[in-house]
Amino acid sequence: MSPAAAVAPAAAPTATPRPNRAGARARALEQLSMGELEVVFRRGGTPSLDALVGWEFRGTNTPGWAKYAGIKKFIKGFWRREDGEVMGYNCPVVQDGLDAPWTAQPDDAAPKRFGFYRVAPVDATSRDNAYLHAILLDYGQGGNKRLDPTAGLRDYVVQVDVGDDDLLLGKAYYALGPLRVPTSFFILERHRPGIRELVVR
Repeated sequence: MSPAAAVAPAAAPTATPRPNRAGARARALEQLSMGELEVVFRRGGTPSLDALVGWEFRGTNTPGWAKYAGIKKFIKGFWRREDGEVMGYNCPVVQDGLDAPWTAQPDDAAPKRFGFYRVAPVDATSRDNAYLHAILLDYGQGGNKRLDPTAGLRDYVVQVDVGDDDLLLGKAYYALGPLRVPTSFFILERHRPGIRELVVR
């Protein structure tokens, strides 16, 4: 089964969204090398799941090839199921450069949601335990269709500044059987209120 459609907007979260542009800190991070981003990542703090729920974040993939692949900009959102599990989704975004606003597709007010994932602290006893101070976005537990290629994604996410959940840094891996292949870093900035539930079909 896969989540199909948003049915309710989130209640007004308490944090303040930032302007709909890439911030100065995010732009500076986007210019760093993989090695430099790894240092930032290892020094990061553990995000609060409660601070993510009900929000969407502007996403920026750091590799240069992401622009040509049409995935430089994206949106990630987070919601909590009735059973308490925190889940998330991706939205495609118009690829018009980091100086332009993040505009979700096909309609910014009713975007496509895909690439669903479960969100939880990293479990030291699990296969995906590379960074114990991170949270894990596990697309293999997101309810995606069996042949959906996003199901192999495993994203670790940390706070860039300890205690600040408005600016996050992610490191993506792809699961190939027992192997975990690192792919890229990405940046998340708090964007706007999202949804609080999805219809699952």
